[in-house]
Amino acid sequence: MKIVAFNGSARKGGNTAQLLTMVLDELSKVGHETELVELAGHPLPGCIACYKCFDNKDNRCAVKNDITNECIEKMLTADAILLGSPTYFADVSASMKALIERSGMVARANGNMFKRKLGAGVVAVRRCGASHVFSSLNNFFLIGEMIVVGSSYWNIGQGRTPGQVQEDKEGIQTMQDLGKNIDWLLKKLGQQ
Repeated sequence: MKIVAFNGSARKGGNTAQLLTMVLDELSKVGHETELVELAGHPLPGCIACYKCFDNKDNRCAVKNDITNECIEKMLTADAILLGSPTYFADVSASMKALIERSGMVARANGNMFKRKLGAGVVAVRRCGASHVFSSLNNFFLIGEMIVVGSSYWNIGQGRTPGQVQEDKEGIQTMQDLGKNIDWLLKKLGQQ
């Protein structure tokens, strides 16, 4: 099975990427194909509400001068989608919000094309505001008729400077458990 994770942090390899990698490592260990996509360095504007995706119905955003359609293609071919964001003023990063808006609009225009895929949000936080970020990520999955996978706690890791999440023992355990739960559910769904 294939799992793709999107890191919405402005920092490549920072705390959000490290948390996502913890989840992906659990999945790789048991043979799943995994990929981490870093949105950093790729300007990603929000949806312009042109609604051309509703006319075109081609599983693509009509705005084609950025990585959105590449991300959408990765989502389409994946069995599970992870969205990761740092906590910026108690909300998702701008690039993650743009990915949610644009891929979400295209999905809605094409019959909720991510329907019944697995989804999980992962949040890096210094101190507060992570619950709202976690909710924002999960709302993308829920409105798209996806299956949200939980863990042993909310999928949140604490750390400010890059690498500090490696000191959050409960956060690490939560990410490892999330990977195990995604694996378990993918195997259960594949038994049909």
